Amino acid sequence: MINLKKILLLTLIIILIPLLIVGLTNSTNLLYKIKYGSINNKVIKVKRNESNLVESIPIEKYVVGVVAGEMPASFNEEALKAQAVASRTYALNKAQNSKNDYDVDDGTSSQVYIDEDQMKEKWQDNYEENLKKIKKAVTDTKGEVILYNNNIIDAMFFSTSNGYTENSDDVFKNSMPYLKSVESKWDKEESPVFSSTKEVSKDEFLFNLNLPNSTNINIENIEKTNTGRVKNITINGTTFESSKIRNAFGLKSTSFNIEVKDDTVIFNVNGYGHGVGMSQYGANGMAKEGYNYKDILNHYYQECEIKKIS
Repeated sequence: MINLKKILLLTLIIILIPLLIVGLTNSTNLLYKIKYGSINNKVIKVKRNESNLVESIPIEKYVVGVVAGEMPASFNEEALKAQAVASRTYALNKAQNSKNDYDVDDGTSSQVYIDEDQMKEKWQDNYEENLKKIKKAVTDTKGEVILYNNNIIDAMFFSTSNGYTENSDDVFKNSMPYLKSVESKWDKEESPVFSSTKEVSKDEFLFNLNLPNSTNINIENIEKTNTGRVKNITINGTTFESSKIRNAFGLKSTSFNIEVKDDTVIFNVNGYGHGVGMSQYGANGMAKEGYNYKDILNHYYQECEIKKIS
């Protein structure tokens, strides 16, 4: 019978020999494999919202479907690569923290994933060309993830900023050191949804907020973040979080102002999305100026490292 000391010695050798072989330069790779396993062998459990079924999809195939669902195929290749790395990182972060029978769903509450049938429907005659372009972006970044202190980050992203991204704690209450506000000056010129307007009647405005009907609408005590997004606002004596206002009226972001004109309430909105992490249109603007995908990721995710973990 093999004694306990021999078993412990054999286990130690199995762990240490790879370290000696790969050297210190690849120690992060090995540490990740010990902690999480190999990325190449990962599958992501995706809940398909339409069928309510859970599909197990190999990680790189999944990333192709997310880039296809989340970013226009017309975007610059470096922006597509940045999206591939961010989406791979996001999925792996959710997989390691999931408490459900699935890791992510295929909608905007996680990140949008579409399969090849949906790609064909979306792109029509451009299907082959677009799929080839996106697959190349994914293949060129295969196995790459974003790490902060050797841990996979929560790689949030969104469509369009108002000129700046947002601190995570101003939106989601949790302060993450790599999700800090940075300038995103490209969005105004790049994004077709940088500015939007929503108009509702006074009656609809008050009804949607469960406020008593009134001829007067008093707006006061508007609390904003440093980037100009609304945090809290008081309307006719009741204080609302900005997310409540955004959801009640389907606004594209919480970077808005409200104007009351006669019997109409007008929302003037800048940006699209929660504002935390990488701006997709900002990423495309950076790519057009000659920045590569690592430059883009390092801009939007502060003090992080991009590592290839095979």
